[in-house]
Amino acid sequence: MSKVPPGPTPGFLVWRLANKWRVAVDRAVAPLGLTHAQYVLVASLRGMQRTGERPSQRRLADHTGLEALYVSKLARALESAGLIERTRDPRDPRAVQLALTEQGQAVTRQAVAVVQELLQQLLEPLGGLDAPRTRAFADELTTLLNVPLTPSVTNDESTQGTTP
Repeated sequence: MSKVPPGPTPGFLVWRLANKWRVAVDRAVAPLGLTHAQYVLVASLRGMQRTGERPSQRRLADHTGLEALYVSKLARALESAGLIERTRDPRDPRAVQLALTEQGQAVTRQAVAVVQELLQQLLEPLGGLDAPRTRAFADELTTLLNVPLTPSVTNDESTQGTTP
C-alpha cells in the first residue's frame, strides 16, 4: 500500500491553478465582453485561421478539449455578439464551420494581448514566459495532458458508492 504524502496532492494543485487561471482570465477579458471559455474559443480559432484552417465546431472542440455541445453553445453566443460566423461545411452538410468576423478578429487581438500580459505575470516566479523553467513546466504539463484517460476500475456494482 502506498503512503500518502503530506500536503496537497498534485491533482489538487493542478485544479487550484486551473481555477486561479480561469478566474484571472475571466476578469481580464470581461471588459471585452468575453468569458474565459469564449476567449479559449476565439483565440484558438484565430490560431487555426492563421494557418489557413477553417475548422468545424467538432475540430475546434477537439483542439480546445471542450465538449462539442459546449462549443456549439459558445459559438452561438459568439455569433450573436457578431464575433464569429457559423456556416455549413460544403463537404459535410452536418458540420458547421467557424470563422472570426472582422469585429471578432479585433476583439481577439485585444484579448490575446491582455492574456499574454496576464500569463507573463503568472509565470514571473518561474522567470517569465521565455524562461527555461517555464519551458520545462510547459513540457511537464504537456506530458500529463498527453496521457489518455482510461478508467482503471470498471464502474460496476462492486465499486458503486466507493471512493477511489
